[in-house]
Amino acid sequence: MKQSVGTFYPRTALKSFSSKVGVMLFRCGSSNKYKKLDAKLERKMMEVKRNTSGRNNFRSFDSIIMRFPQFKEGLKNIRGVFAQYDEDSNGIIDYEELKKCLQKLQLHLTEQEIDDLFCSCDADGSQGIQFNEFIVILCLIYLLMEPSTSTHPTSKMGSPQLEATFDTIVEAFLFLDNNGDGKLNKRDMVKALNEASPCEKSSAHITRTRFKEMDGNRSGKAGFRDFLFALTDWVGLDGDEEIPISGS
Repeated sequence: MKQSVGTFYPRTALKSFSSKVGVMLFRCGSSNKYKKLDAKLERKMMEVKRNTSGRNNFRSFDSIIMRFPQFKEGLKNIRGVFAQYDEDSNGIIDYEELKKCLQKLQLHLTEQEIDDLFCSCDADGSQGIQFNEFIVILCLIYLLMEPSTSTHPTSKMGSPQLEATFDTIVEAFLFLDNNGDGKLNKRDMVKALNEASPCEKSSAHITRTRFKEMDGNRSGKAGFRDFLFALTDWVGLDGDEEIPISGS
């Protein structure tokens, strides 16, 4: 949001600000939006797992951690897109800026779909999308968008490298989703890790720590959206170092 230069009208500005906040609170005031989107993601994860017939290149949490540099490299180019639409350079894209961005990227979503994505990915409730949240939005669009809605005949997002990164992230999630129900719980996650080859088993401490970082609301379950948010923190997109492998 660019602030205009010139005369400042306090009452008008306050009224405009209050109106915007009111509209956003109305949009994001219900947890049903989260549940609706997460249910779609669960179904999508189950579909992908069925289509891959259980094939997976990951064997332990450590094998996922070893891919962190690859994830970081594959996602870093998104920062340029984010900066372009962060018009006031405050590290946040607001709702209108997000709409402009998605239109420019030729990702054709309905107003309702943008509302649902914005509300469910504004993890800190700041009424704006930060860089890690922007990555989550793009990944969810990639997963849930029908191919026919894109103008790119061979690439939904217009970036094969980005799509390959998203596909590998999905594969990592599916490795941890031991029972294939599209979400994670600690017991099934531990089971997935214990069924790995003996030389690649992850420690119980890492398993507990990583699951706790995903299960932000302490419900005992974590969906793909939760996994994505945790992964962006683990990879260390805002710095030069990933979170230590020890999980401490």
